[in-house]
Order: sequence, then structure tokens, then C-alpha cells
Amino acid sequence: MKVFSLFNDKTKKGVDGRKESLDKVKSAFSKTDKVIWMHAASLGEYEQGLPVLERLKDNFPDYKILVTFFSPSGYENVVKKKHIADVICYLPFDKKNTVREFVSLFDVKLFFTVKYDYWYNLLEVLKENKAKTYVISALFYERQSFFTSYGKWFVKQLKKNVDWFFHQTQFSLALAKSVGLVKSSVTGDTRFDRVKQLRSRDNHVDYITDFIGEHKAIVFGSSWQGEEKIAELVSRKNNTVKIIIAPHDLKRVEHLKNIFPDALLYSKIKDAPSLDFNSQILIIDSIGLLSKLYSYSDIAVVGGGFHDAGLHNILEAATFGVPVVFGNHYKKNPEADDLTSKNGGRSFSDEYTAAEFVLFLANKDNEEELTEMSENAENFVNEKPDSTDMILQKILS
Repeated sequence: MKVFSLFNDKTKKGVDGRKESLDKVKSAFSKTDKVIWMHAASLGEYEQGLPVLERLKDNFPDYKILVTFFSPSGYENVVKKKHIADVICYLPFDKKNTVREFVSLFDVKLFFTVKYDYWYNLLEVLKENKAKTYVISALFYERQSFFTSYGKWFVKQLKKNVDWFFHQTQFSLALAKSVGLVKSSVTGDTRFDRVKQLRSRDNHVDYITDFIGEHKAIVFGSSWQGEEKIAELVSRKNNTVKIIIAPHDLKRVEHLKNIFPDALLYSKIKDAPSLDFNSQILIIDSIGLLSKLYSYSDIAVVGGGFHDAGLHNILEAATFGVPVVFGNHYKKNPEADDLTSKNGGRSFSDEYTAAEFVLFLANKDNEEELTEMSENAENFVNEKPDSTDMILQKILS
């Protein structure tokens, strides 16, 4: 990583940020402070673990909260927002002496990592310090190293140092038990708890109602090139729908302006709210609005599924009763298969067939199909159990 950081800005941020982690913890914690520690690889895992962290804080109000990240994209998104943590920092590199020094600065009572970010020296040092350790929303899949001939050492470390695995699926549980990780149970995906919470907050976004008017709205969330191609195809064939594009990276805004020269920029609306809203396309050049924008949409196209980066969060749209369209390049998203099986979403192998389906749903002659998919998407989220509650019951016991 140190070598790669010379050529990659994102990696450089992670390497430089780790130099500050020790000082951040030293300034906020004493050696006697009781701490609940959540580790998340990136932003998605943070959102997944947050419902559990919030409930633990309610149960242990005197404990301090530490959140660590591996990825700069997770750290930079969260550190700028309101949060419940006393410290947010990068996870130190997993060298035993480095980790031991870091952990010695406070009294870790409870540690959990989210999904599948395992750091073996860290887990060993935590166990030496008698911390309780958990994996939240664990997701095992067949191609992981645990299920290879050289994976026995990794499994041995997890057996020794993790107190309990809370799995998302029965399949994940079965795989874990097949290699002897029997301290496990199925509690589902905590992201469902998180996205249910989104409905009860204030989801108002200035000017969006004015922009949409009486038209149908299609939100392209966390878009990559493939989803932007769908937006282009839809805009050519249907000029009555309103299209809102929130790219996965603001660096794509310039590219979007070239594709859609007549589009409005959200920042320009804020600067000149008297602008004419006749434009068909609105480009969101601000961060932190996407999950609220889904509450305004009739159809959502979620990014990453036509790109090897992986599918972004489809549940943020589904929770508002919005049919979700996405590419079929996803391997670690069981919720995508489940949503399509319930006919609350649809995946496609190419942008052209996806665009045709979006146009079909947007056609006023197909209101019945749109309504059915909308109800299916919302019911899909509603039917999921309270994973956080099940996890808390086990931890507290």
C-alpha cells in the first residue's frame, strides 16, 4: 500500500490517515475508558453495522464509541457527518506490535466487524485483552479462502478469536459450519433495519418537487457509465419523464454535462432557485442526497451492476416502494436475487434491454405493472425480521 500510494491518491489518503490514528485515540480515550468498537471496511459496511452500534450505545451509555475504517471512501464520507462515535479513524495496519499499541490505549469491552473484513493480528490481540468479538451480517461464499486446501489456518484463527458470527443467510451459516465455525446463527441483514429507518426521517430535498412537477421521476443512483447510457437511451425515447442522476463519484459530473448539455446542475438551482425547471435532466453534484432522492422516484436505476465495481445499495430505493432496475454483475448481493424473485426489481445483462424495461414501466399504459412492482419492493423490505433486535438479544445474553 505504501508503494502503491505513490501512484494512487485514494491509497495515499489511507496511508497518510493511518499515521494520525494513534494520536486521535490517545487524545480521546484513557486506558480505563470502556469502549465499544465497530470496524467497517467502507461506507456500505458502516451503514450495515450502524443499527447495532446505536442499540449498543443505548444499552451501554457510559461506554465510549470507536469506529474504524479500512477504505478512504468510507472514512471520508462518515467523518464529515453527524455521528455517535467519540473517535473515527483508519484501522492501523495489521502488524502485531502496531495493533497491540493501539489496543492498549483503552479498554475494549466489545468489538465487531461487519460482513467479512477479518484482521487476524487484531482479533488475536483483542482476545488477549478479553474483549468480546463478533461478526455482524456475516456473509460466507464458496470462493473464499476458508474453503480451499490452504484455508485451515484462517479458519483456526477465527474459531479461536471470534465469539459469534451473525449470518445474513442460511447458506452462509451452512458454509461456516462446514469448516467448523459453529458459534453462528442466522439473523438476517441489518441493512434492512437501516433502510426502514430512512422512512421516518425528514426526506425533503429542496427544489426536487418543483423539478419533477406532475411527471414521473426516474432516479439513477450511484451511476457508472452503464447506468448513464440507460439514462441517455430513455431520454431520447421519452421526453415526458424527469431524470435525476446522482453519479457514484462527483468526478463524473463533467462527463455527464458532456452527454446531457441541457441538464440542470443541482448546485446551480440552489444558487438561482428562479431557474426554469423545463429541463428533463437534473445532475446531482452534491453528496449525501441520494437516499432522500429515492423517496421522490417512481423508478430507480441503481449503479454498479454493469460494472465490475459491484452493485450499490438497492435497498435504499426498495424501502420507499420503488421498483429497482440494475445490471446482473453482482456476486455478493443476495438481496438482489431475493428482490427480483419477489418481482420488486429486475436485473439485465446489457443497458439496452434495461432501458427498454424502464421505458415500459414509465409508459402511462403500464401503470398496473408499475404499481405491482412498487408494492412488491416495499413488501420485500417490510417482511424482513428485525436483525438488530436478534443480534442484541444474543450479545446481551
